[in-house]
Amino acid sequence: MSQTNSESDTCSVKRIHNTNILFLNDFKLENGFTFSKAEIAFEIYGNLNSDKSNVILVCHALTGSAHAADLVSMNGFEKLENDLSVSPLLKYAAQGPGWWDSIIGPGKPLDTNKYCIISSNILGSCYGTTGPVNINPQTSEKYAADFPEITIRDMVKMQKYLLDYLKVEELQLVIGGSLGGMQVLEWALMYPQVVKRIMPVATSAQHSAWAIGLNEAARLAIKNDPDWKQGKYEKQPQKGLALARIVAMLSYRSQPSYQLRQGRKAAKPYREDNDYLFSNQKQDFAMQSYLHYQGEKLVERFDANTYLTISNAMDSHDIERDRGTIEEVLGSIKAKTCCVGIDSDLLYPADEQKQIAGKITGAEYNEIKSIHGHDAFLIEFDQLGEMVRRLLSR
Repeated sequence: MSQTNSESDTCSVKRIHNTNILFLNDFKLENGFTFSKAEIAFEIYGNLNSDKSNVILVCHALTGSAHAADLVSMNGFEKLENDLSVSPLLKYAAQGPGWWDSIIGPGKPLDTNKYCIISSNILGSCYGTTGPVNINPQTSEKYAADFPEITIRDMVKMQKYLLDYLKVEELQLVIGGSLGGMQVLEWALMYPQVVKRIMPVATSAQHSAWAIGLNEAARLAIKNDPDWKQGKYEKQPQKGLALARIVAMLSYRSQPSYQLRQGRKAAKPYREDNDYLFSNQKQDFAMQSYLHYQGEKLVERFDANTYLTISNAMDSHDIERDRGTIEEVLGSIKAKTCCVGIDSDLLYPADEQKQIAGKITGAEYNEIKSIHGHDAFLIEFDQLGEMVRRLLSR
C-alpha cells in the first residue's frame, strides 16, 4: 500500500474527549505551506472486516464535526486527559446526538453491522483537526488569523492521510452534504482508484456567485465586529459570528419552511435571565427570536476565524481548476454515482446537482422532496436513507 505521508510510523493516535486524534508530521498544502505538526480528529462506527474493504467515509458540512453518530467510537487508543495543541472546542463536538444519527447505526442505511463508517473533522475546523484555534508549534500561540488559506482538496488530502494510517485502500462509498458534497466530488477526482461509489448531496461542482455572496455577507459581519481585532481577538467577536450564522440560516431553509414553523407567531424569549446577545433588540415575532437563538447557539460552540477559513475554502471550490472543462472533469469520474438534490434548496439549487449527474457516465439523479430547503439533508432521513440503500446495492 502506498502511503501519502512518508512514514506511517511518524504518526500516532490518541483519544481526547472521547474522540480519536491522529497526530501527524509535515502536512503540505496546495499552496506550498507545510504544517510541521498537525492533527485530524475522527470517529469510527462499526468494525473493519479482515481485508478492510467495508469502509464508508462520511463528510461533514461547514460547522459540523466528526461526531456523525452517537455511537461508541473505535477503542484501543491510549486516552489522554488533555493535549494543549488540540482545540478546546473539541469537547463540545463529541457529545449527544450525531448529525446523521438517523442513518448511521445497526440496521440503518449506513449499516454498522455490515460497514465500518469513518467520519473525520475537516482541516481548518475547530473540533480537533488542525485549524485557527490550534496552537502553532512555531510560535506557541494560536494560529488565529495567521492560519494559511486552505482548499477542499487540502481537506481531502488530510482525510487520505488518515485512511493510509488505518491501512484502508478501498472506500465502498463517500457521502456528504453541502461542503461535505464538495469533498465527495474531490475524493472521486483525486483518488479514483480508492472510491467505488459517491453520493454528493445538495452541493455544487463550482461555488456559485450566489453562494460566494452569502459567504461574503457572513464574513463581513464577523470582520466588522469591534471585537474581531483583525483576527487577533482574545474575546470571541460574538455578535459578528452570530450575525454570520443568521445570514446563513436564511439560505439554509426556505420561505415555506419558515412560514410553517414561525409564521407570524409571537416571539418567545429563549433565555429566562434575559442576558443574551440580542436582548436589547426588539423581538415581536418568533422568526426574530429564532434567528437570535441560532446565532447565539453557534457562538457557544464555534470560532470566528474558523468560519472565515472554511467559508473561504468553500468559495475556492471549483473542480475545473487546473484540470479542464467541467464536462471533461466530471466525465472522468468512474465511481458509481448518485447525485442528490433538494427541490426547495435555495443555497445549492437542484439544477446544480442535475448538472453534475448529467455529466458523469451512468450517474443517477435523485431528489429529496421537502419544504425545508438546504437543511433537508439533515431532516428528511427516510428519503435520503432509501437513496443510500439503493446506491449501496449497485
